[in-house]
Amino acid sequence: MIEDIDRDVFVRIQTDLLVVGDSIMTDRHHASNGNYEDDDPQNQIGGIIPAFPLSGWLRHGMEETVQEYGGTACHPGEANANFMKDGVYDRDLDAGYHEKGACTDDPKEDDGCVVFDLFGGFGGVPGKVMRRPIKFNPVRSSVDYTRGQAEGHYRRLNRNVVSRNREDNREPLRNAEIDAVANLDGCWHLSFREMKPEFIGLLAEGIDFLDAHKTDFMHQLGGARNFGAGIVDCELINPLYEERELKRVFDRGKGNTNAMGEKDDQWAEEYRPAFVDALEERIEEGP
Repeated sequence: MIEDIDRDVFVRIQTDLLVVGDSIMTDRHHASNGNYEDDDPQNQIGGIIPAFPLSGWLRHGMEETVQEYGGTACHPGEANANFMKDGVYDRDLDAGYHEKGACTDDPKEDDGCVVFDLFGGFGGVPGKVMRRPIKFNPVRSSVDYTRGQAEGHYRRLNRNVVSRNREDNREPLRNAEIDAVANLDGCWHLSFREMKPEFIGLLAEGIDFLDAHKTDFMHQLGGARNFGAGIVDCELINPLYEERELKRVFDRGKGNTNAMGEKDDQWAEEYRPAFVDALEERIEEGP
């Protein structure tokens, strides 16, 4: 069945506000016409959301899924790393992780656990899933969803931290600027270097976990979580869809075709259960 799934899959992502710690790369020099004001609501600026925060968010959901199925997840950091908090590595090991790379004797010969297999990063061995950045544009007609792009509106926001003393009349103590994307709606393009049924099973379960826990602080995307940013509605778009059907998902004037409905039934009744079974078997084998 895995032969019927293309190496490229898409995750739909919708969020009212996104602020990422890696910042957002904009193409403002194309839109400014020499008069750029970063807080001007008339600016039609697009840009790129880096894959780093997206990847960490996805991996977190996948790790939780593996742990829910009774397995341990490969830790993303090495034991001798200079962590910012004392004892964090040991606490993670107690919470359902195993040491990075402990699941394989030779990463070039042995795939290790499913998380290590997907994300790699040890012994010079790349992971099997390639995560692209999301290119966004405020003009819907300029968004190519088949390339993993999104509609989104960039702004630079200003936050004033003010004095709490009554005699200061809430005078600002300092100003903080943050880059934000609002009303984001599009898809994230993932590519597999090698396709395995347990990969798709873990992706589907991990995305469902993140969607179900989107208001949990630990499972929100990016920074500024206390300010309502990073609450993401997400779903794996049916991998059986063809390119024209993928475009139709984002066409607000059209609904699903009969063929898309049949593929949805196939995915829910045949493909997904088989891939999740493969994931369970892989986890039962141990790291």
